[in-house]
Amino acid sequence: MVDIVLAIDGFSGTGKSSTAKKVASALGYTYIDSGAMYRCIARYFIDHQISFEKEKEVIAALDEILISFRFNNMLNASEILLNGQIMDYQIRLPEVDEIVSQIATQPFIRKALVSRQQALGQRKKIVMDGRDIGTVVFPDAALKIFMTADLDIRSKRRKKELEEQGIQVNSEEIKKNLFSRDYLDTNRLDSPLIKAEDAIVLDSSYLIFEDQVKKIVDLANKIIYEG
Repeated sequence: MVDIVLAIDGFSGTGKSSTAKKVASALGYTYIDSGAMYRCIARYFIDHQISFEKEKEVIAALDEILISFRFNNMLNASEILLNGQIMDYQIRLPEVDEIVSQIATQPFIRKALVSRQQALGQRKKIVMDGRDIGTVVFPDAALKIFMTADLDIRSKRRKKELEEQGIQVNSEEIKKNLFSRDYLDTNRLDSPLIKAEDAIVLDSSYLIFEDQVKKIVDLANKIIYEG
């Protein structure tokens, strides 16, 4: 049996995070949401009125930001904390959606977070999802999954997710936001969203959630137990 790093990349709204959480739980691995780390940065910048375009301000702010993960046994789920405070809906609000992709394009921010992400994976036994996990953060990951889905389906999922949190949003605005994020993510100069050559593509458009989780768990177990 071997311990591995499992990298899951893909577009917003494809179910990366929810899938990665379930896969990690099934494997007994730690789940790390790299996208939530960027969202924590965005939340901090909004709350402290920091412009992500001002490099000196950003570098100083990054020294004040502590992002950590812990497993909540009662919830049977991983939690992300920003300077000791649990982050949940606060990093999923539309105001964060509007700037998180722009923040992720800043090379000095990406460099700082990639270093932190790599440190989290030194002992392996992790499932990390994001947009450059299999290409930049862990290019030697034993298993890489690239998730995609139809834009309209992703928009409906995102709307449902927000409404379940009591947030009313316009369907067209969500679709425009996802389209814009797709463009920014795939066209940024530093670590763009692309499929790693050895990644396995998983289209979640019409898959039952449990089936997509099982597909990945089966692939991971084959590597873990068979090498």
